[in-house]
Amino acid sequence: MAIDLSGKAALVTGAGGGIGRAIAVKLASAGASVALNYLNSREAAEEAVAAIRANGGTAVAIQADVSKAEEAARLVEEAERAFGRPVDLLINNAGHLVQRLPNEEMTEELYGRVMDVNLKSAVFVTKAVIPGMKAAGGGCIVNMTSVAAHNGGGPGASIYAASKAAVLAYTKGLAKELAASGIRVNSISPGFIGNTAFHATFTPAAAREATIQSIPMRREGTPEDVAGVALFLVSDLSAYLTGETIEVNGGMYMR
Repeated sequence: MAIDLSGKAALVTGAGGGIGRAIAVKLASAGASVALNYLNSREAAEEAVAAIRANGGTAVAIQADVSKAEEAARLVEEAERAFGRPVDLLINNAGHLVQRLPNEEMTEELYGRVMDVNLKSAVFVTKAVIPGMKAAGGGCIVNMTSVAAHNGGGPGASIYAASKAAVLAYTKGLAKELAASGIRVNSISPGFIGNTAFHATFTPAAAREATIQSIPMRREGTPEDVAGVALFLVSDLSAYLTGETIEVNGGMYMR
């Protein structure tokens, strides 16, 4: 069964590279018009837009700091203006570890940055799309959590793990809140996904190899592995699925 998202408008936050970019490309390949949000990676986002357009798709790149409520609202306004319709499909992918730091050294500033980019961004981008989705009779929201939400994360990542656990709980509460409006809300929990800025920045080569050897499938995941699940979650193939979290980790964590 081919998934057809023609006539749908999608917004992917944190889409300048890695998982966000892969999801944007995947949704566009299924026919959705896609707004790619980025913070600093303008060139990468524009390259992704160019690639989508070269394959016959429709896409725009929109800069916004989604850790700020007013920027999140502006992002949604610009996306809706670009496509002339409400956002039908939202992927809250923006997130960051920011810095590995033991809790005894944690600062209020770092705590705020981590929680804002991982949880607050999802809350306020979602807030901005809800009125349009309700007016359209429904929509799909996918939040990005992490295996760290289950296992506490690696060294110096306790606040990151807590923020991702909050996203998981937020997904369940939001799913209950919006179900009667025809809006489904689910989340994806990636494990060790290679070819991303996250592990390029925060994971030493030795730790990376050790992690891969501990994964039952004996490989790291790819952004495309996550993108395929996102496509499923915004399609009619998952029409009776809401409030759920899908683990994408090659078997490293099984519930």
